[in-house]
Amino acid sequence: MTKDFEKQGGASTSDPSRFVRWITSKMMQHLSNPKRLIQNRKKAEKTRISCGNPHRVEYYHQVNDAYSHLSAQILAPLLETYDIELIPYLTGPPSGKNAPEPEMLLNYARLDSSKIAPHYGLDFPTKASAPSGEQVDKATRILATVKPADFLNIAVEVGTALWSNDTDELNRLAKNYGEADSIAAKSLEQAGTQRRDKQGHYSGAMFYYGGEWYWGVDRLYHLENRLIELGLQKKGKTNLIAPRPEIDFGTIKDQGKITLEFYPSLRSPYTSIIFDRTIKLVKDSGIKMILRPVLPMVMRGVPVTRQKGIYIFTDTAREAETLGLNWGDAYDPIGEPVRRAYSLFPWAREQGKEIALLSTFLKSAFFNRMNTNTDKGMRWVVEKAGLSWQEAKSIIGNNSWEDEMEESRLAIYAFGCWGVPCYRLLDSEGKEVLASWGQDRLWLVAKEIKQLLKN
Repeated sequence: MTKDFEKQGGASTSDPSRFVRWITSKMMQHLSNPKRLIQNRKKAEKTRISCGNPHRVEYYHQVNDAYSHLSAQILAPLLETYDIELIPYLTGPPSGKNAPEPEMLLNYARLDSSKIAPHYGLDFPTKASAPSGEQVDKATRILATVKPADFLNIAVEVGTALWSNDTDELNRLAKNYGEADSIAAKSLEQAGTQRRDKQGHYSGAMFYYGGEWYWGVDRLYHLENRLIELGLQKKGKTNLIAPRPEIDFGTIKDQGKITLEFYPSLRSPYTSIIFDRTIKLVKDSGIKMILRPVLPMVMRGVPVTRQKGIYIFTDTAREAETLGLNWGDAYDPIGEPVRRAYSLFPWAREQGKEIALLSTFLKSAFFNRMNTNTDKGMRWVVEKAGLSWQEAKSIIGNNSWEDEMEESRLAIYAFGCWGVPCYRLLDSEGKEVLASWGQDRLWLVAKEIKQLLKN
């Protein structure tokens, strides 16, 4: 492996940043290969047939996770629409390095779920507060007694009571359906968590089928399309249960009164597939944009485990394919390449080329396998963005950008986010209308813009 690394122009293993860059580049290239996905699916189906198993979908329900409540509402329609067997598991929250901000995640999930639920035809309280520990324990103990066939409906009832902070209703449900003791319920939850971890994931609200993971209602359309390809959609059923919402801002164009703060990162796979589409939305809708890049999570001390990295890369590849992008021929820009690019950001902005600089860098790193750690690579990025490499050489590597990036990091934490890409939409008076995280929330940004332009 070392010889292959050196052939790629890498450094020895004593240079961790460059070695990590090479390793993750190889991983992204491998995981994003569409042939790999096809082969894995064929292999999974062959194994299923040889074992005589049904088309079995596993679902992992985290009781105190708002996204799990949305997913629970999808379970019955999923069984009604597809010829599958559904096995639900209770599971615990992500732990260790897989959950760098556990409380922030729970808080954000509640707010985000209330925003997206109506667009999927689901229910979630608009101002839900965190349920108490006693309420979560009660809900878990009820669900621990439920048979898989009954879980579909009872999980929704229990979740509705839990997120409404309705202790009386939880007590009534416990009386109707029974409840396990805390030790038995905890044991069942731990067993589900262990199975989820063994299968290769770390989060709640997850669906697992044939070697692939699908997160909540947002990724259910990937699973649905796979089931349809296998001929499992039942007779008379023609529509997806949870299609991906369209990015639609309507027909009215703004005159620069609405402002979108856009927080991307140059090492984020998800940013790489949505950056240009975000810029297009801004231009098409006529809103104003403030571009506020942030330092990548791993470069500011937020860990990403191998397990999490594998899911992010494979999920990005699926999302990119849906967007019609040939993504994943990557050369990881972690470390010095990102710093060098950011050192040019203020200079590029002075010339009105900051968008072109970031867009070109992302394309180079994630689509064109360009080594942006070299002067040759950075020169290509700079000149492709319409900037002078001669000028860039005299300022590249400065640290004047660091304070600005830190201000952006603090800003996203202030409105409840910590990862990228994220968005903050402001109305004509500068009031926050939406703060949202993820490339899969650009459709929500567009819908909020549409609503603002109607008023």
